[in-house]
Amino acid sequence: MKSFPPAKIRNVALVGHGGAGKTTLTEALLFCSGAINRHGRVEDGTTTTDFDPEEVKRQISVSVGLAPVEYQGHKINILDCPGYADFATEAESALRVADLAVFVVSAVEGVEVQTEALWKVAARLGLPRMFFINKLDRERASFERTLDQLREVFGAGVAPLELPIGEESSFGGVADLLTDTGITYESGKPVSGEIPEEMEPVEHQVHDNLVEGIVVADDGLMERYLDGDVPEVKELEETLAHGVSTGSVFPVVCGSAAKTIAVDRLATFICEIGPAPTDRPPVPVQAGDRLQDVPCDPDGQPLAYVFKTVADPYVGKVSIFKVLSGTVRPDTVLTNTRTHADEKLHALFTLRGKEHLDVPEVPAGDLAAVAKLGETTTGDTLAPKGTPVQVPPVPVPEPVLSIAIRPKSKGDEDKLMTALHRLQDEDPSLAVRRDDETHQTLLSGMGETHLSIVTERLQRKFGVEV
Repeated sequence: MKSFPPAKIRNVALVGHGGAGKTTLTEALLFCSGAINRHGRVEDGTTTTDFDPEEVKRQISVSVGLAPVEYQGHKINILDCPGYADFATEAESALRVADLAVFVVSAVEGVEVQTEALWKVAARLGLPRMFFINKLDRERASFERTLDQLREVFGAGVAPLELPIGEESSFGGVADLLTDTGITYESGKPVSGEIPEEMEPVEHQVHDNLVEGIVVADDGLMERYLDGDVPEVKELEETLAHGVSTGSVFPVVCGSAAKTIAVDRLATFICEIGPAPTDRPPVPVQAGDRLQDVPCDPDGQPLAYVFKTVADPYVGKVSIFKVLSGTVRPDTVLTNTRTHADEKLHALFTLRGKEHLDVPEVPAGDLAAVAKLGETTTGDTLAPKGTPVQVPPVPVPEPVLSIAIRPKSKGDEDKLMTALHRLQDEDPSLAVRRDDETHQTLLSGMGETHLSIVTERLQRKFGVEV
């Protein structure tokens, strides 16, 4: 995959409650961009980002899936995040490296508890946010009800950019409120035309409200608007992008990921109004006892932050990182500022699900991966030798459930401990300790599903039955 300058990169986390359709939306974005030629399904276990047997079996995401796509001259790094509370730590680690959070909300179930929990995390991180109302083709789907709920829960900044044309089984497209056009989808292809007559009064009203909501953010534009001058679409888009970037406006778009209706428009909005890494504030890093701001500059000193580790039984340990500053090239040697070990970053690649795509270099703002770093784990910072800076660590939540485990085969004790430590590299929310009173090995995690997946992975990845 070719290299893109920071201004053309978009790091987007798809977050929301379990079952809202984030993985299906990732698949639809991959399909729309031409990255894949067949639309996989969660039900069939054929999606790009949910490929682990544990995910296929349960039909849920249990870890962050990375899926980069090229679209309209931009590179969009999609981070498909789990929606279940057991795996909230994974979603939080993705939000820390994203520049935009797209909250996927089901038009059937509406706003659910994990959507609110992740909203608080994104707000705490000062992350720009927008909504994609999904599943408008399903029975009992209601755009209006869901939009009212978003406004009620998330406040005045919620601004719809589209209205659905038709609902439930008759849902077939969207009305674009910025340009006053109707876009319908025939065999997945968009066709622009007039807005249906019966929708016109509502559409005009919502369009006027949207324009008023956008111009409020720009005094010059506001004055002209009050004088009767209607701003052009491009001006509105630029003001809207500024509102998104500062976290004062949360746009709402809608569609159906399963039927790839209006998914291309979401990709376009991400490119047009989504912030680039260069639009975001500098990243604060700990330098001794003070915080120092690091701007996203591809010509600066190389600095990388490892936000995820994958224990691959064939390749070994894979570290997925974001370059915060500088440009990382193959065979660059950086120092782990926690362990002080020098690490040589041999071949650089990006991941699309389980597929490895080689990259020539990784500029500031981009995400990539490297295999076989000896002493580097999730949350570590890689910097030039003699630069002892660290990205402040993610607070690890307290485990909520513990189980006692022992290997089924007597001689597997050492093998079990090695495997558990490798899984801890992958998942910092996992805790292992020996209880001296009961002489048991205790495995602690975030819930029953979490722990049952860990025990399945012990057997599948490391051949240890417990």
